[in-house]
Amino acid sequence: MKIAVEGCSHGALDAIYKHLSDLEARHSYIVDVLLMCGDFQAIRNHRDMQCMAVPQKYRQLGDFHKYYTGEKTAPLLTIVIGGNHEASNYMSELYHGGWLAPNIYFLGHAGCIQVNGIRIAGASGIFKNNDFSLGFYERLPYDHGSMRSIYHIREFNVRRLSLLSSPDIFLSHDWPQHIEKHGDTQGLLRRKPFFKQDVQTGNLGSPPLMGLLRTLKPKWWFSAHLHVRFQATVHHEESGTRSNSPSNTFPPQNPDEIAIVDDDFEAVEPQNLPTEVPRLQTASHNPDEITLEEEEDEVIQPPPVAYRPQPSVTNFLALDKCLPKREFMEVIDVPTTSDGSAMPGQRCMPKLTFDPEWLAITRAFHPFLSMRRRQADYPDEATARAKVAEEMEWVESNVRNNEANSSDAPLPGIRSILDCQTFMQSAPGPGSEGAQKNQQPPWYTNPQTVAFCDMLDIQNMIDFSSDNRA
Repeated sequence: MKIAVEGCSHGALDAIYKHLSDLEARHSYIVDVLLMCGDFQAIRNHRDMQCMAVPQKYRQLGDFHKYYTGEKTAPLLTIVIGGNHEASNYMSELYHGGWLAPNIYFLGHAGCIQVNGIRIAGASGIFKNNDFSLGFYERLPYDHGSMRSIYHIREFNVRRLSLLSSPDIFLSHDWPQHIEKHGDTQGLLRRKPFFKQDVQTGNLGSPPLMGLLRTLKPKWWFSAHLHVRFQATVHHEESGTRSNSPSNTFPPQNPDEIAIVDDDFEAVEPQNLPTEVPRLQTASHNPDEITLEEEEDEVIQPPPVAYRPQPSVTNFLALDKCLPKREFMEVIDVPTTSDGSAMPGQRCMPKLTFDPEWLAITRAFHPFLSMRRRQADYPDEATARAKVAEEMEWVESNVRNNEANSSDAPLPGIRSILDCQTFMQSAPGPGSEGAQKNQQPPWYTNPQTVAFCDMLDIQNMIDFSSDNRA
């Protein structure tokens, strides 16, 4: 199956789909799936723009609203994660994942699905030490702080992802920490000399993500965020015990690079050391990026991650943003157990299904999903894995494929996502906001989140129209 990967989108869907069409015509191939690595900007209307953490001059409606309202349709299955420049209110509606628009699926704040049997996992947002251990407390209307903290990845989601068996592909917005050491570091610095200080201090990249990379060992890992193409190869240990190296123990530092600095703030980045609490220093500024301020950090002890023998190499690729003469898209071939057969010269219809193991993890960890700033203590890893095994039995018994006897059914025993979640507009498109155009919108309870929670028989904690903070 041919899969295209895009770096930062920044709302330029028309240009991205046009570029993909040009690639297909130039190389005489058909791409089946497009993966997008954050800063997608699913902005439905002008009020959504007020929930995106960028300076006012960068708030633009973009192209997504046309795909949301049905004016246009995504030409192929598009799978999306979130970055740090998003309409965070909309992505919060779909915390567990769902259709942002027809044929455009959001993996959620963390998630794993299958496409023709290929396991694709992902983590939305970026790492920020201050917020890593907090609950999912942010509520509309967002203030200056919560508009930024809402896209900071939480320990809750890192712990959940760490319990997966190895996915084929992992998507993140941030780069994993120290990934530059596994590729042409000097070549990267020639193109981005302002990364030098971060590379020297260990500040380039997200420690929790490197912990996940070392634990999950996916065949492919794709990122964006730093607006440059960079390739690396990570060779994994083959021993049966977990290494105590910093990359496995989630040393909790990472620059918020595209750190968006509003006009009255400066970018401040933490210096990274694996076991000590250093003082902060001002990191080098990337002149190619929108930047945002962040606050000082305190070191937080990350969760332990167990080693499991997996494929020995992870191929890492970061991509640029969609602009002329930038390297923002890559097309790869990925073997699949389900061909999703199509006529020659036609695009296949990929079978998008839930991943049973992720559903079990979601049920097992649901009691620990905090809607307050304070996060309850987590179970130890052995207890967590035992609970996931228990919930896997529940999933196998209760989450069934309703099309099992159909010739178009997904893989045996795996439920089609469309069998549970179908797209519907939860907010109006542009043009209906009137005098409220420059105000943040109200909360919309998304029917797809309701359907997902009903399928798993869990409380819809994401319904902020009621008080789920107890």
